[in-house]
Amino acid sequence: MSGERAKLRPVDLARLAGVSTQQIRNYADAGILPPAPRTAAGYRRFDARHRRALVTYRALARGYGWDTARSVMQAVHAGDLPTALALVDAAHAALHEQRLSLRAAGEALEAVAGQTPEIPASPRSGMRVGEVAAHLGVRASALRVWESAGLLTPKREPGTGYRRFGPDDVRDARMVDMLRRSHYPFPQIRLVLDDLRRTGGRDALRAAIEQRRAELTRRATAMLEGSSHLHDYLEGGEPPPGPSR
Repeated sequence: MSGERAKLRPVDLARLAGVSTQQIRNYADAGILPPAPRTAAGYRRFDARHRRALVTYRALARGYGWDTARSVMQAVHAGDLPTALALVDAAHAALHEQRLSLRAAGEALEAVAGQTPEIPASPRSGMRVGEVAAHLGVRASALRVWESAGLLTPKREPGTGYRRFGPDDVRDARMVDMLRRSHYPFPQIRLVLDDLRRTGGRDALRAAIEQRRAELTRRATAMLEGSSHLHDYLEGGEPPPGPSR
């Protein structure tokens, strides 16, 4: 097609993406753009296909990240479509796992927030492991396993070494118990607890969860857009309309 063979200068592609002409050369050298023939003087000759590759790469990067976008385009131009699609699939699977972890955090938080029994603990000394086990209706051995897994960090009494659980420790143990009953693995539970400790409270964690949910939604939308660009690029058509940056 004559449009596909239309000559484009590196500066034309650079302006399209808002990068330098050297960056365009780097993209070509890295395989992000398809191979470009050279003139007798050694200058690269770009055309509409290179423009489409550039737009596709930038669209992929918005959803999948620069590293994955680079690897996808390199695989496509190496003729390895299965690897390119596997990278896309892996990114979607990772996003799904993040959604599951986020949902676990939200469910656990609301479950804990819905429980209001008083914690019979002295601010000075806290509760011993047997008292916490009875309070939560779990075995003391389960609390020790959770501690060994790094999920709980009760203080120890000087001299005796007995565990002392403060209100935050009991809260964490209750959350671990709820998530374990729902068959959540330790790594996901650790993420929930880390978020709760980092934000410092339920309201802050609830707000952080909502913010993270919105971020994942934006990323999923960007991934969908990037996939659309990739499909059109593979089919040899024009990329769908949208921002180039």
